[in-house]
Amino acid sequence: MTRYALITGATSGIGLAMAEALARRGRSLILVARQRDLLETVAIELTQRFGVEVLIRACDLGEPLRLSGFLLELEDEGAHQIDLLVNCAGIGTCGPFLAQDWSLEQDLIDLNILALTRLCHTVGNLMALQGGGQILNVSSLAAFSPGPWMSSYHASKAYVLHFSEGLREEVKKTGIKVSVLCPGPTRTPFFRTAQLHSEKLERSKRMMSPEEVALYTVRALAKNRAIIVPGWRNKLLAFCPRIGSRWLTRNLVGLINKSYCPR
Repeated sequence: MTRYALITGATSGIGLAMAEALARRGRSLILVARQRDLLETVAIELTQRFGVEVLIRACDLGEPLRLSGFLLELEDEGAHQIDLLVNCAGIGTCGPFLAQDWSLEQDLIDLNILALTRLCHTVGNLMALQGGGQILNVSSLAAFSPGPWMSSYHASKAYVLHFSEGLREEVKKTGIKVSVLCPGPTRTPFFRTAQLHSEKLERSKRMMSPEEVALYTVRALAKNRAIIVPGWRNKLLAFCPRIGSRWLTRNLVGLINKSYCPR
């Protein structure tokens, strides 16, 4: 029976790079994203380049009713055994929290937290029945500190980090391995969709490409790393909040975030 890697947010950024990295290794894929036309384009390209089977599922995971329908489909599709889940779909918002359109904040919570957690629950149970598997949840360097002017985003990524670590301990006796990826700033469409002014950041040679992040991550998954932080600079930044005061951390991060937010 064919085993698949299911990747959400698979049409751009780290999700797309993970799909390419896994396809290069001969993995069959189930790609999930909102736009069917983009999914079809990616699936055709990966099949032609690497000769792997690529299934697509168009679904807005941030819509709870559509998410429920998608999860029911996964439970019914017994032939599609999933031994790797990559929860990569996510969004960000920036600016003063009280001035935000609440619908955007709700979308962030529904996608970054609710959808990821429900996918872990559904697919995790399927993996337990089949004797094991691996889950990768994509968090962020933002998970290690509070983030004024991006408070909801930082909090959502802290949830992903802590949830993943806790889940790892709970399910290890079932044969399921859980890892969490905490990349730093990466050259993806995230900055534009979050409406961040990031022209200087995007031109920086210090920013990693999604392909570099994906390659590092695939290697770390093979070693069953619990927390994956690509790049030595990012490792240093992840460690700094542990030795600095929380007052200093939140003020410094707030100054940085505010500089990228719309005026």
